[in-house]
Amino acid sequence: MFQQLIDGFGTALTPTHIAMAAIGVLLGTAIGVLPGIGPAMAVALLLPVTYGLEPTGAFIMFAGIYYGGMFGGSTTSILLNTPGESAAVVAAIDGNPMARKGRGAQALAAAAIGHFVGGILGTIALVVLAPIIAKHAVDIGAPDLFAIMVLAFIAVTSVLGSSRIRGVASLLIGLTLGLVGLDEMTGQSRLTFGSLHLADGIDVVIVAVALFAVGESLWVAAHLRRNAFKPIPVGRPWLSRADLKRTWKPWLRGPVIGFPFGAVPAGGAEIPTFLSYVTEKRLSKHKDEFGKGAIEGVAGPEATASASAAGTLVSMLTLGLPTTAVAAVMLAAFQQYGIQPGPLLFERESSLVWGLIASLFVGLTLLLVLNLPLAPLWAKLLRIPRPYLYAGILFFASVGAYAVNADIFDLLVMFVIGLIGFAMRRYGLPVLPAIIGVILGPAAEQQMRRALQLSDGSLTGLFNTPFAIVVYVIILVILFFPVIKRFLPARPTATEAEPKDKVDV
Repeated sequence: MFQQLIDGFGTALTPTHIAMAAIGVLLGTAIGVLPGIGPAMAVALLLPVTYGLEPTGAFIMFAGIYYGGMFGGSTTSILLNTPGESAAVVAAIDGNPMARKGRGAQALAAAAIGHFVGGILGTIALVVLAPIIAKHAVDIGAPDLFAIMVLAFIAVTSVLGSSRIRGVASLLIGLTLGLVGLDEMTGQSRLTFGSLHLADGIDVVIVAVALFAVGESLWVAAHLRRNAFKPIPVGRPWLSRADLKRTWKPWLRGPVIGFPFGAVPAGGAEIPTFLSYVTEKRLSKHKDEFGKGAIEGVAGPEATASASAAGTLVSMLTLGLPTTAVAAVMLAAFQQYGIQPGPLLFERESSLVWGLIASLFVGLTLLLVLNLPLAPLWAKLLRIPRPYLYAGILFFASVGAYAVNADIFDLLVMFVIGLIGFAMRRYGLPVLPAIIGVILGPAAEQQMRRALQLSDGSLTGLFNTPFAIVVYVIILVILFFPVIKRFLPARPTATEAEPKDKVDV
């Protein structure tokens, strides 16, 4: 395996392939910065361009676009509170408050290094653990996947917002939006109000852009006359020793959460980034800063997202099973060249596969080298006067929403949901649980139905596996932790812990 990886570096480090990786990283970052146009759409748009390229070079470019698009999405999340793709949603929670405090460059640097560390560790795990992870991923069934999604719902509503009730209310809004469209199993229309445009449902990109970009723009516009514009300082373009002390552990913890979830069918970067955020908040000594600009809330989820991207390649390469939209597009690209991913791919196309894996290391290094110096430059976007800045955000949000289906109706839907996002800010409802509901709601419903079908309608089918039972126990602990905490012995305070016979000298 090590020898094959060395041969892969021999393929990836040719001048042509390094240029392909650099072009992919730059294109991915540039496209990822645009709200609503994520790495999946970037790869799909560039798919026809690669018809004339040889397969190895094409896939090396795709890998660069993948990682570049993920970093570009986190850039707009941090600076403008507008995620470029769903995996970058969590970066906005603490990244944007950091930017508003003049620490945008530090947030971008933490994200860039997090992507590098998470991607490198995830790719090493891909090399070493791919056969083992793929073997166990196949055994995960519908009850297990449904339990994981319920855990994501509970976790995100428990740690965000000023109260759990507001978090649940936001989640219900998202789940309702996720119901729009035709029922996949019965064909019954739900919440379409007789419109054929809504028959296919509302794309999650449109919902995310509407709730974040449009809702934020309307909120800022409503307060412009009250609050005079003050340019936000860019800040120092490097991480201090205190920042590094707070970020190195989240950088290392992120891949542990992200890689296994990326390799699981129906996984992706959404669930692990949310769980990473919850984990960092639980373990941090600065819990009061979360939601207000905690650098751990950027470092951990970004490392998780990058490692998850490496994990998605496990199922795609070894099983031919795409777990994300990008993996699905890359699978189509493999088939375009007459190559079928699966257990025999490593034997039949060894040079291509190991060249692709080696190019991930090269692309991640290029991503860090190119984007770390650009962090202060990106942060200067915050110095643009807010009327012009948010007018630009609305323009690019509209372009991104229209690009999803090339339908004017999507723009109307986006602005209606944007009004809902404005109302959520007005009444203190966190936006993130709604996004979670839209992303995971339909998938959770599908897995729940499958589990019930397998058990002939018995509710025991939802928790008839050891894995599902463990997850539900974790859910119960999260739900009842405030009650359990009352019965736990209180920790002695600093004054109580001091010996009573202490004599001052």
